[in-house]
This record gives sequence, C-alpha cells and structure tokens, in this order.
Amino acid sequence: MPDIPVYSYEDLRGKADEFLLAHHQSGNVPVPIEEIVEFDFGINIVPVLGLQREFEVEGFFEVEGFTSGDLKNIYVDEYVYTDRITRYRFTLAHEIGHIVLHRHLYNAHKFKSIEGWKEFINSLTEEEHSWLEYQGYAFAGLILVPKESLVKYTNEWTKKIKDKGISMEENWDFAWDLITEHVAKAFLVSPDVVEKRMEKDGIKKKYVK
Repeated sequence: MPDIPVYSYEDLRGKADEFLLAHHQSGNVPVPIEEIVEFDFGINIVPVLGLQREFEVEGFFEVEGFTSGDLKNIYVDEYVYTDRITRYRFTLAHEIGHIVLHRHLYNAHKFKSIEGWKEFINSLTEEEHSWLEYQGYAFAGLILVPKESLVKYTNEWTKKIKDKGISMEENWDFAWDLITEHVAKAFLVSPDVVEKRMEKDGIKKKYVK
C-alpha cells in the first residue's frame, strides 16, 4: 500500500491556501464547496439513504460520506444531504481534502462500493487511519474557514459584543460562545469548526481575559 503522508497543520494550511487560490479566488464566504466539488472537480454528489446508520452498525463512527475509488462520486448520507447543511458542507470539504491529499491511495484501491470502501479502511493500521482522518478534518476546516475571513468576522462580532455592553473580561466564556455562534453562521459551518479554527490560529490570544 502507498504510504500515507504525514502533514503538519501548517503544511495543510499551505495546501488549503493553494486550493482556495485555484478554486475560490473571490474569497467570499460561505465558500461554495458544493459548486467546487461538482463543477471544478466534476464529481457527482450521491445521496444514500441510511448510509450513516449502516456504518454505525458496522462499528464505524461519524461516517457521513465517502469517495469512490475512481474519484467520480462522493456518497453522502441522505439525511445529512437534506437536513444538516453545515454537516453536509463539512462532509464535502472533508472528502475533497482526501482527494487533494490522498489521490494516490484512491488510485491504488479502485473500490466503487460501500463494501470496497470498508475493506480499504480496515486495511489501514490505527495510526494510518488516524493520520488520514486528521488530515481530512483539518483541510476541511481550513478551506471552509479561511484565516483572513475568520479574523475579520471575529473582530466584527467582538466589537458588536462590546457595543452591547457585555464585558469580555467578566463574561469570557459567554461572550466567546456568542461570537463563535455568529461567526459560524457567516461561514455556514458548525460552531465547533470555528472553535477549532480559532484555537489553531490563536485568535483568542489577542484579547485579554
């Protein structure tokens, strides 16, 4: 099996920046990840009824989508596709991350079915699988929440919080919960994704607790 590359977060940031430069030069948010997947990469997005439930039964956790070995289709749990927009967008970004970062692995495993995908995942060691998923998650967060826009929206909502008379120093956790929630809406991602991006970029360190 081809080796799984070991990328640092900064390595992944560089690859995410290259991705955005190539596929989303306007820099507007939310990033149109669905359009990028379908039109720039020519990949079909295929909703599958009960996909997440099937993986849960098999012992896989939080599997809401996967990419076919020929890189032509991204399969997404139908409920996520229709009713969980932020999770749907993150799933697409996660899968496009695998395509950008791990194309050589897909080229070596031409699976086209759920069973084939399971066999591929089960062939990995725990460490290999951890690296594979970490890189997919990190890349997704970086392309959906670019740093420049993250800083901009964080500054805007920090000011709004202060203008409402809420002391950041006295209400630190409450204030940041509000800021994170509103910033997440701008990017059309979950607050958890924004929280992790803020942590990685040291956003909160600019403000005195």
